Amino acid sequence: MKQASEILWQFFLLGFASFGGPAAHLGYFRRVFVEQLEWLDEKAYARLIALGQFLPGPGSSQVGFALGCQRAGLAGGLAAFIGFTTPSFLLMYALSAASAGVLESGWFTGLVHGLKLLAVVVVTDATLNMFKSFCRTILTRILCALTTLTLLLQSGVITQLGSLMIAAIIGSMAIRSEDGNAPKTAGASDSESLRIAPLALFGFLFLALPFVAPEWSAAKLFAEFYHTGSLVFGGGHVVLPLLQSQLGDTVSPDRFLTGYAAAQGVPGPMFSLAAFLGAEMTPHDRFIGALVATLGIFLPGFLLVLGLQGAWERLAAKPRLAGAVTAINASVVGLLAAAWYKPVFIGAFTQNLDLLWMGMGFAALRFLKVPIVVMVIGFAVLGVLTSR
Repeated sequence: MKQASEILWQFFLLGFASFGGPAAHLGYFRRVFVEQLEWLDEKAYARLIALGQFLPGPGSSQVGFALGCQRAGLAGGLAAFIGFTTPSFLLMYALSAASAGVLESGWFTGLVHGLKLLAVVVVTDATLNMFKSFCRTILTRILCALTTLTLLLQSGVITQLGSLMIAAIIGSMAIRSEDGNAPKTAGASDSESLRIAPLALFGFLFLALPFVAPEWSAAKLFAEFYHTGSLVFGGGHVVLPLLQSQLGDTVSPDRFLTGYAAAQGVPGPMFSLAAFLGAEMTPHDRFIGALVATLGIFLPGFLLVLGLQGAWERLAAKPRLAGAVTAINASVVGLLAAAWYKPVFIGAFTQNLDLLWMGMGFAALRFLKVPIVVMVIGFAVLGVLTSR
C-alpha cells in the first residue's frame, strides 16, 4: 500500500501537469519515472509503450496503468489511473455546467496556447532521448525514419499499426538483441503470464452489455462508452468520430464540440471527454453520469493490459521476439517524431515568436534541468500574458 500511495501521488501530480496529448504524456512519464525516480529503465518503458500502441484504448493511460501494475500489482495500476485521471475528470465535470463563453475567453485561449508550446518542448526532449537509446544501429535508424515519413505522408491508425507490425517482422529476422539473453523468472511459463480472467471479462462485457443494458439507464450509458473504448485505436483524437456515431443526437453538436475543445485544453487523458459527455447525458445526476461514462471508456483498455502485460514482458525476453521488440522500439520513436510535428507542433505554432519560446523552454528543460512543475507554471503564465 505504501508503493500504491506513492504511485497515486506521482500520477496525481502528473494529472495536473501533463498537457499536450498522448505523445506529451509519454514524455512526462519518461522524465519522471525513468530519469528522476528510476522505477524502470528505458527498455522496459519502451516495451510498455509498444504494448499500449498495439491495444485499443487510451494509449498513455494504458502505459501509466501498466507501469503501476508492474510496480505494485493491480493496486498500483488503479492508483495510477485514479491519480492521472482525477484532475481532468473533475475539470471536465465542472465544465459541463459552465458557459461556453469560458472556453472562448482570451485568457483561457492564451493559457491553452502556452501549455501547447510546453508540450512541443516535452515531446522534443523525449523523442531525442529515446532516439539516442533505441536507434543505435543503421537498421533501427532506418526503421525510425521510415515510420516517421510514412506517418507524415499518410497518418491514421492502420498506418500506425502497419508500421509497427512491419518493423516487428523485420526485427525478428534481422536483429538479435541482447535482451534475448535476459533470464526468465524461475517457475513461471508464458501461459501462466497470460491472465485469462481479465480477457474473458473484456469479451463478456463487450458481447453481453448491449443485451442487458436497459434504455436510458446507467447500464446503457456504461455500455455505450465501454464499446467506444473497446474500438478506439490511436488515442484521444480518434475517439471523436466514434463517440459522435455512438451517441447520435443524445448530445447536441455544439455541446459535443465544446467538450472536445475543453478536453484538449485540460491536462491528463483526452478520454476524460467521457466525463463531460456523461454529465451532459444525465442532467439530473451529472456526477454519476460523468463517473459511469469515464469508467466505461477506460475499463476495456485496462482489462486488455491486465490480461496481456505479463505475457508481453515474457515474450519480449525470447531472442527472436527480443529482436522484434528492438525494432518496434525504433518504430515507436518514429511514431513520437511524427506526433511531434502533427498534431503537437502544428497545433501549437501560431506565430514566429513561438519558436523563441519553444527554444528557451527546451534549453531550460534539457540543459538547466528546470522541474516540470515550474515549466508548467511558466508556460501557463506566458500564454496568458502574450494573449493580451
